[in-house]
Amino acid sequence: MKKRVISVLLAAVMTVSMVSGLTMTAAAEEAEGKQLSVQIGPNPETIDPALNSAVDGGNMILHAFEGLLTIDRDGQIAPGQAETWETSEDGLTWTFHLREGLKWSDGSDLTANDFVYSWKRVCDPMLAAPYAETVLGMVEGFDEAIGGDLDALQVSAPDDLTLVVKLSAPCTYFDSLAAFATLSPVQQATVEANGDAWAVDASTYVSNGPFYVTEWVPDSHIIMSKNPNYWDADSIKLGSIKFNLIEDPNATYSAYQSGEILFAKDVPTEEIPSLQDSDEFFVDPIIGTYYISYNTQIEPFNDPLVRKALNLAIDREYVANTVMQGTYSPATNFMGPGWVDTDGSSFMDNANGGEPYLPATADIEGAKAALEEAGYPNGEGLPVLHYSTNDAGYHKPVAEYLQSAWAEIGVTLEIEIVEWSSFTPMRRAGDYEIARNGWVGDYTDPSNMLDLLYSTNSNNDGKFNNADYDAAMDLSRTTTDPEERSAALHEAEDIMMEEYACIPLAYYNDFWLQSPKIEGAWHSANGYWYFMYADVVE
Repeated sequence: MKKRVISVLLAAVMTVSMVSGLTMTAAAEEAEGKQLSVQIGPNPETIDPALNSAVDGGNMILHAFEGLLTIDRDGQIAPGQAETWETSEDGLTWTFHLREGLKWSDGSDLTANDFVYSWKRVCDPMLAAPYAETVLGMVEGFDEAIGGDLDALQVSAPDDLTLVVKLSAPCTYFDSLAAFATLSPVQQATVEANGDAWAVDASTYVSNGPFYVTEWVPDSHIIMSKNPNYWDADSIKLGSIKFNLIEDPNATYSAYQSGEILFAKDVPTEEIPSLQDSDEFFVDPIIGTYYISYNTQIEPFNDPLVRKALNLAIDREYVANTVMQGTYSPATNFMGPGWVDTDGSSFMDNANGGEPYLPATADIEGAKAALEEAGYPNGEGLPVLHYSTNDAGYHKPVAEYLQSAWAEIGVTLEIEIVEWSSFTPMRRAGDYEIARNGWVGDYTDPSNMLDLLYSTNSNNDGKFNNADYDAAMDLSRTTTDPEERSAALHEAEDIMMEEYACIPLAYYNDFWLQSPKIEGAWHSANGYWYFMYADVVE
């Protein structure tokens, strides 16, 4: 039932993949069954499971790879490559039992040793996987592995069908990590033979999921065909999925209207008022926050008072309900709805004594006072600030709103539009002043998002560094007491909000267009669309 809830890799390398992709056209055409044509984003930065940190790339990886565990349509942990698993009484040892007869898309055998290799690869400092600490930081030997001694990581395969993982401290949500795309297996021989280029070339993109890449033309499309070697291939109805790599929302909308695509994620914002009552327009809440990162390592953003002033000058209700046309919800906390506390209750409801950290409407006087205290009365002496964003969805209208809102306190803002394939690596490298950012939960434990502000986390784009914050997060990782863990996680949010480490702006909802010809697909609270068991009907 439809929910109506308002609530690269380098371009040069991708050019090489175009040549390889074109040679695979015949293979794509040989795929049996129907093709589902969709748009979920432009050229992905990467679709290497270990390196991806974007939702669009993650959605593609979701169809090509499968981890030990997976998420079913009800949002529950389900068997994946592992058929069963168990945890030791002390919570420190997890044992996964793989299905018999698992294969890679090229027909070769997949064993537990492939997971050992892949998980150690995630820790390789030469690879610099952005999720390494998040997904493996609790595994015994992680610190040594991330330092270069990969064999110190305590993951082992006593036989081809068994993977044993030893943790340094209990992690109640480790099953969610085992279902997360970063920990998908990759084929060692292929990676070692091709280096990073293995993941940008259709001919070398060996995978283990329900589909595999048979054609890749950058700036045009990626075609994934049904993988006959997937363990559950008999349940796959589609012959292929065509991911159309369209960056312009207007071009996406035209393709949807013409029937070229049956699913469009990037809907032009100006069309939304006319689509609100359409049976093909969907709005569904997800776990995540649209926020703005400051580069806290450079002036003037290293001053919490400047960060406070920019925070207070924003009318979040206006942003969510007017600029974003009610498709998002105003964010007064960093951690929004959907995150689950250690006792199963709402983490947000338990934060800050039940009160929001930030006002929903602008506090201009408070913002001016903070700016004056920072030494910039009415913005005097403050340099021109630069805001970086990609041009999709509401990103540009939000940037223009910030430009006008901050002008009210004497701040001059210039907007810089960056192409999507370059945007996330630029932000991760800290090559910006202020930038559009956002996070959609990979699982419901609050650590997934709070880890973003940990000093050494590779996804800490704002380079926030606070010893007390790190100490609170360290305690949350090691304590076995649920109440103590909850208190530590809340303390971490208290600290980052007191320091105005970033600007929470709005809580995410996904909105999209979907043809009634698509049956059997579903959308998750993690911002993914599952097309693998879908069908196209006339």
